[in-house]
Amino acid sequence: MKFTNKEVLIFDLDGTLIDSVPDLALSINQMLKALNMSAFSTEVIRSWVGNGAEVLTKRALSGNIEINPELDPSFVTKALTIFLDFYEKNVCVDTSVYPHVKATLESLYSSGYRLMIVTNKPEQFVRPILEKLGLNNLFEIVVGGDSLPKRKPDPMQLEYVCDKLSVAPSKCLMIGDSKNDIFAATAANMESIGLTYGYNHGEDINTHGASLVLESFADILGSLEPTTVVAR
Repeated sequence: MKFTNKEVLIFDLDGTLIDSVPDLALSINQMLKALNMSAFSTEVIRSWVGNGAEVLTKRALSGNIEINPELDPSFVTKALTIFLDFYEKNVCVDTSVYPHVKATLESLYSSGYRLMIVTNKPEQFVRPILEKLGLNNLFEIVVGGDSLPKRKPDPMQLEYVCDKLSVAPSKCLMIGDSKNDIFAATAANMESIGLTYGYNHGEDINTHGASLVLESFADILGSLEPTTVVAR
């Protein structure tokens, strides 16, 4: 299928544009070490990423993707503070851009599409990462996981972007790697692209109702019919 009349492209960040797991894993293990707890492999931590910093912290403290309901809230708060402090110091050390992402984004931007980021990552980390990876000037709006009262899979972040730009959801397209992205788009009456790589906790992205599923980020270019957007 091809999408028509799209003006605004909204991208998830972690697992969609960038692989941030190496730095997240390093910071989580530094947190666990500070709390005298056992560390985990990068690949185990990779399976926990995708629902924001607090959920990642809870999973690490639980030692499992299923969060221990008996975790002490004050202990979680302490651990989260330690994690975020470590992550701030290591926010873009080994984080990398996925193949074809930069060239595709630059092509979309040059074609006149308005590019946004909606992520569950705390907002304070997003622009520094984009800046270091040479992507910052491409995005008009960044909405983080703590920017609003609710985050994906709730549609609030996407609705905020539509309101901010005075653009109907039908003119927007959500692009992400996890069910949170797809569910948020569906709830916002927005079409979506699901990407097969990234962080979806081992689940098949095809099962979550995306309008289109792609294996390569570069294929986004071929999924868009020419529109009235004005090339820059």
